[in-house]
Amino acid sequence: MSTVEGPGGPDPGAAVFVISVAAQLSGLHPQTLRTYERVGLITPGRTSGGGRRYSYRDIERLREIAELTASGIGIEGVRRIIDLENVVTALRARNAELSAELDLAREALRRASAARPAPPSRLPVLPQPAPGQSVVVWRRPT
Repeated sequence: MSTVEGPGGPDPGAAVFVISVAAQLSGLHPQTLRTYERVGLITPGRTSGGGRRYSYRDIERLREIAELTASGIGIEGVRRIIDLENVVTALRARNAELSAELDLAREALRRASAARPAPPSRLPVLPQPAPGQSVVVWRRPT
């Protein structure tokens, strides 16, 4: 069996394991893997002949499902937990995107502010008072 190699090693999403190997690696029975597929908890890849192929990511998901069910959580609870984990992952990715956009916008604003001269003040320039003198500023009533 060959894996799809990426810059950091094997692609964790490459579907390379047959069901018997996936069952052994996950500690589950092959029929349990078929059941999890049927209820939509896992979606293995398929060969052109229709055989199931599991990825490293699938194995990790199967281990997570096994851990949750062993702690007494039912299949629907497991499905809900997985759905919520997917939402959290998506929200974290979106948050990272928005943070990067905000950083770029702040940098662009900083550059634009630095390139533009400060507007002239409309306040009169007052001479420095002599020692012991005071300056009183008042505003005309409108």
